[in-house]
This record gives sequence, C-alpha cells and structure tokens, in this order.
Amino acid sequence: MVPQLKTALTGPLLALEAKFLDATPDIERWLRGQWQEHTPPFYGSVDLRNSGFTLAPVDMNLFPGGFNNLNSAFLPLCVQAAMTAIEKICPSAKSLLLIPENHTRNLFYLQNVAQLVSILRLTGLNVRLGSLLPEIDKPTPVELPNGKTLLLEPLLRSQYRLGVEGFDPCAILLNNDLSAGIPEILQNLEEQFVLPPLHAGWAVRRKSNHFAAYDEVASEFASLVGIDPWQINPYFAVCDSVNFHERQGEECLASNVHAVLGMIREKYREYGIKETPYVVVKADAGTYGMGVMTVKDASEVTGLNRKQRNKMSVIKEGMSVSQVIIQEGVHTHERVGKGEKAGVAEPVVYMIDRFVIGGFYRVHSGRGKDENLNAPGMHFEPLAFETSCSLPDHGQNPDAAPNRFYAYGVVARLAQLAASLELERTAPVQA
Repeated sequence: MVPQLKTALTGPLLALEAKFLDATPDIERWLRGQWQEHTPPFYGSVDLRNSGFTLAPVDMNLFPGGFNNLNSAFLPLCVQAAMTAIEKICPSAKSLLLIPENHTRNLFYLQNVAQLVSILRLTGLNVRLGSLLPEIDKPTPVELPNGKTLLLEPLLRSQYRLGVEGFDPCAILLNNDLSAGIPEILQNLEEQFVLPPLHAGWAVRRKSNHFAAYDEVASEFASLVGIDPWQINPYFAVCDSVNFHERQGEECLASNVHAVLGMIREKYREYGIKETPYVVVKADAGTYGMGVMTVKDASEVTGLNRKQRNKMSVIKEGMSVSQVIIQEGVHTHERVGKGEKAGVAEPVVYMIDRFVIGGFYRVHSGRGKDENLNAPGMHFEPLAFETSCSLPDHGQNPDAAPNRFYAYGVVARLAQLAASLELERTAPVQA
C-alpha cells in the first residue's frame, strides 16, 4: 500500500527520498556506529507526518501498544529483533514478566498484549502477565475477540524481586507507561532488569527532552546526507508553570506560539510553500492524544473558554498539565483507503531494539491534514506496509513503495536514537 500524496511527486519530498537513497551506505554505517555507542530502548513506536516537503517524527512512544496492527508477514522480523534485544540485556534469560496497562475492558489493547506475548515466547522465553490492578487478586482469564485468552495474575514482591505465583522472572517488560506515577511495587528492583527503565514512564519523562535530543541527532544526520535539518525536524518550544484552569502561563504560551509560527513562516517563504503554518500545543508528558490543540495564531491561546481549558488541563489517569510543548505542525498529505474509510493518514513505525519491524497507517476520515489524528474515530489500516522499511530499491523511483518506506524507517530510527540519548541523560544518578 503506497499512500496517495496530494503534493506533486517532483516536490521536495521526492528530493529528500532521493538523498536517502544516494546516501544509503553512509546512513547505515553512521547508524551502526551510533548503536555501538548508545543502547536503544527495548522497543518503541514513532508517529511520523509526511507533508510532501518535510518528513518528521511528531511523537515517540516507549511503551507501544498496537503490535496486533502490524503485518503478520513481519512476525519473523519481530522475533529476531526481540532475540537480539534480550540477548544484549540478559543472554541467559529464560523467563519474563510482562506488565500491561491497567485495562481489562479495552480488548483492542489486550490483543496487542497477546501479540507481544506471542513474539516473546517465540524467542524462547516463558512469559507471564502481572497486573498492577488491585482488583486482580487471583489469576484472572480475559477472553479476547479472536478466541485467545490472556491470564492476568497478581504481582508478588520480595525484597528486591518481582514475580507472580511460582514464577521468578529474569526480567520485567513494562507495557504500561506509568502515567499515574511509579508504583512502589516496581521500585528498587535491584536484582532484575526493568525494561524500559522506570524513568522512561510519563511520571518522569518529558517530550521536550526527547525532541532536544532529536534536535542533535537530526542536525548531525542532516550534515551527513546534505539536507536542511528542518526537513526532518520540526521547530518546538516549551512553557512550564502552566495552569489552564487558573489561566497561568498564557503570556508564555502566546509568545512562544508567535515565535515558532514566525520561524515556520520564514521556512515556508524559503521553500515557496503555500500552506498555512500552524503549531500543536500539547502536554509535555502523556499520551492517547489527550491535552492537544491546534493553533494558527497566538491569540488563540489566550482567553480559552472553559471547555478548552478543561480539555487541555488533564491527561491520561486524570493527571494535571503544568508544562506544555509548542511543536511545529506538520501537514499530512497522505491519504489511505477508499469510500467511507478514506481519510488523511500518518505512518506509525514500530521498532524493537535498533530494528524497524513494521508499521501501519493511522487514518481519520473526520480530520483534516493539519489536525491531530490520534483521536476518537481513527482507525488503523490492517494491511500496513507491504514491504519492509529496511530494504530500499535503487532500481525504482525514490517514491516507489520500498523507497518511501525506507525513508520512514530512517527517520524512525533517528527518533529511536534520540530516545536512547534521552534515556541516558535523564537516568537517575546512582547513590
């Protein structure tokens, strides 16, 4: 499936893809060198936006859900990548405890958990599911729509180890983003690997730290391949001490929105782009598309009405918003699907360790090219990528499926590298 691009295929994106193709050996060698110096997160997913003149990450998730949406043809790739990640951390690992989100009714999410369990078991690991939910006080089976059953079990904690009844795992894999905080039961596990590390959770993590690291990665990469860093790296700014209910921080928001829009307009003039610039104001922590608004003028962030303030002030798990990131909006000119399901789309690329393992399109028929697609009414195209994101074909045009998907994979791996830098720099100092 190659998405339809409403922009001309002779435009800047085609030139960007051509640059990636020409520099493939340099890119792969450079990335290989980076992974010798930095440890990639266990897994991750990257939301990309393709405007026809830029191809950039707009979000990086270190606790990806959605493994059930990946093309089943890429299962061997998933297993091989997971084997590499596990061997690196704990070569003799035999057992792993997977801790999912606190959802027992979200069956779509639980199908993701089931697929993740399948991948891990195919690496040779014994896998059990431990739940943080207090109501899971005994082994609890959950029936899934596809006929599979998951068994959620209560966690058991000793002084320095965590497991479930009759199961003492080598490692713990979190598929819970810790938005509500780091539970005491997960702290001070000195004898087990916890993946990703606890400071990767939204209780601690900030998007601005990620994009500051990505800024460095993108600049070095752009110099390597001879492109303008802006083509893969949106502008951003940060406002802290924000309280939407009390209208605190509105001046900071307005001035930063004005500044970022000004930088975007300058780039649009440089490239002859006729689109209307916009920014996305979103909570600096959190996920699920909550606490997000699209802004085209600084005046829009002052004097918000009560409904707007309520929407922006709370994110997942009811956590209040006190810091926001103002991120350059990237129009998406990709469209996927036919009929009622046709809509604007953005690719989501999945990785385990340093390997791209597949992806899919997030599609929303009710949203525009300058709006957040991670919202109620979205759907995922189940066919996903028909070719790997790792195998460009120099015999085809730059916009042919293997080459467009290779470009997706390159930018996604840059985001994964930025995540590794981010986690290194935000790791708590050991006493």
